[in-house]
Amino acid sequence: MKTLYDVQQLLKKFGVFVYVGKRLWDIELMALEIDHLHQAGVIDNRLFIAAKLVLEREHRIEERKE
Repeated sequence: MKTLYDVQQLLKKFGVFVYVGKRLWDIELMALEIDHLHQAGVIDNRLFIAAKLVLEREHRIEERKE
């Protein structure tokens, strides 16, 4: 898992589609959804950590743009 698109595809497998309208908000909501999937035991630690790292990187990039 290397890109935001990869995280979106992971969420899509579980029927989660995120579009709020602002990229920064989308990233934050995706992070919450990943947390919920992990807490429910649907995704393992390796996948959880990989997704969170991608989301954190993308979040930092978006914050710099603003």
